[in-house]
Amino acid sequence: MALTHPRRALAPVALLSVTGLLTLTGCGGNSAAQGGDSGSATLKVGVLFPGSLSDGGFMESAYRGYQRAAKEHKGKVAFSKVEQVQAADYEQALVRFATSSDLVISLGGQTDAAVRKVAARFPKVKFAEIGGPADGKPTANLALYDPQQAEAAYLSGAAAALLSKKKTVGFVGGAELPAIVNAAKEFERGAKAVEPDVKVLTPQYVGDFNDASKAKQSALADYSAGADVLGQILNLGQKGVVQAASGKGGTLIGGPIPAECGTAKAYAASVETDIGAEIEYSTEQLVKGSWKAEAVHFGLTFDTPQNNIQLCDTADPSVAKKLDEVKADITSGKVKTR
Repeated sequence: MALTHPRRALAPVALLSVTGLLTLTGCGGNSAAQGGDSGSATLKVGVLFPGSLSDGGFMESAYRGYQRAAKEHKGKVAFSKVEQVQAADYEQALVRFATSSDLVISLGGQTDAAVRKVAARFPKVKFAEIGGPADGKPTANLALYDPQQAEAAYLSGAAAALLSKKKTVGFVGGAELPAIVNAAKEFERGAKAVEPDVKVLTPQYVGDFNDASKAKQSALADYSAGADVLGQILNLGQKGVVQAASGKGGTLIGGPIPAECGTAKAYAASVETDIGAEIEYSTEQLVKGSWKAEAVHFGLTFDTPQNNIQLCDTADPSVAKKLDEVKADITSGKVKTR
């Protein structure tokens, strides 16, 4: 199945140590600045990545966009980041960024409360949250970018139902956050839309996007309950679902970074979502001087589509055709997800 938009090459960008740009202590993370000599940069952007930049999921997809933006705006923008931050330290990390940045970006709905609190404390600093509640409202200096996880989950549910031989599917989420709960509902909607008789198990919420062990247990429970294809929204925890699928002979729908079907046979398909495009978007608006505290919905209806479904090579061609129809219905507005 062809991509709906061209894949952009990921170019490595040198990491520089810049004194005084950001120093976090007691946050369980690390930070670095990149994008050129901060002395010659006119703008500064700080990005909070709560998880690992090599999680194969949401955070890594976002980091790829961070790297592209750093390359694109080298000499104009100095970027800094912090990763693997504990929930108790989100606010501290955001405050540190806010004291030295023109724009602060936070990743994931788990940061929603902290970023809203800090944005209110620093009204002259611009903030953007990626992946927060889909129905959230921007504030005077806080933009909300929705990567359309609900839309991706709808596609995932449709693919799972079409690929399931047992006609039983399930969904594993990293945490019971509003955006993830909503995605679970859309997963079921997508499944029922293409296979009305499919059984969708009660969603499982691990409690941690990165806990592979707990994710494996949740997945094993679903496979034992009769499911043979699972959808998921996890970061490092996705590895646990792969382990469970391999042991039980089941499969999963990967994403947001597509899995290599040939080397990871547990994957039946992947939903590709370019989270990093939202970092690029916010940075570009900042550089142009047109940045606004707005709610922007990315996905299939965005100018450059940011969601797609990729099937593994062994999939029935009729499944690909049906999923193309599902995508067309979303793009046309016939199917709406939130």
